[in-house]
Amino acid sequence: MATTPFMKMHGLGNDFVVLDGRTHPIRLDPERARAISDRRLGVGCDQLIVMHPPRASGAEVFMQILNADGDEVEACGNASRCVGDLLMRESGRDSSVIETVYGLLPAERTEGGLVAVDMGRARDRWDEIPLAGEVDTDHVDISVGPFSDGCAVNIGNPHIVFFVEDMDTIAIEEYGPLVEKHPLFPRRTNVEAVQVLDRDRLRMRVWERGVGVTRACGSGACAALVAAARRGLSARKAEVILDGGPLVVEWLENGHVRMAGPVALSFTGELAPDLAGDLAGDLAV
Repeated sequence: MATTPFMKMHGLGNDFVVLDGRTHPIRLDPERARAISDRRLGVGCDQLIVMHPPRASGAEVFMQILNADGDEVEACGNASRCVGDLLMRESGRDSSVIETVYGLLPAERTEGGLVAVDMGRARDRWDEIPLAGEVDTDHVDISVGPFSDGCAVNIGNPHIVFFVEDMDTIAIEEYGPLVEKHPLFPRRTNVEAVQVLDRDRLRMRVWERGVGVTRACGSGACAALVAAARRGLSARKAEVILDGGPLVVEWLENGHVRMAGPVALSFTGELAPDLAGDLAGDLAV
């Protein structure tokens, strides 16, 4: 019986099933992605990652990202760090370049074995996020439960950041899905609740679009830092503390956002034919 190899990786508990389609093409439809991502009936993960041959000059791999609900998305910071780590281990170098639909993301190994990735330019125009209409993205007029006065930013994918006084009082699992599907967000949105501890420490919890509450979200941590700096609540570099642990995020002077943290390979395995289905074939990406 033919099986399909996979790797299970995570960044601070934000976990991924990684498939390698560089040599043998892999095609994933939403139904199959949901089956593999299911935590009871499949392998279980927040996002499913497929590595394809690169299309752009200078890239080593094209990274396709599917959320647990089967929807394909544009960016994932922790997955980029995991794939960057794999590429660096393969090459023996301390840097790699990952291609996504959002562009090229350089990754590098830093002190202490952490993996950093440049997530590209933070975008703050209403039509770049995107929002349904022209609004002030620094102060978005939205109110859902304890959330109000959001700050919208695109870090390869859409985010809305809400600043709160006490994270322990915020039921993000209750109000996150309502914000995610608010009419203001035509492509839905990731939702971050952020408590400012001091100018270089933020506490964040996240409701990820198409996934739910996760232990960490790399692009969400980047969005939180950018939003806090835009509001004058933090420095341009800070530690963002998530449920799974801390990331160090810096909003660079060129507008790009750099994020660093640990990654881990949890285990490897093989998808049984009943779970994998027919993954072979060319994929238009």
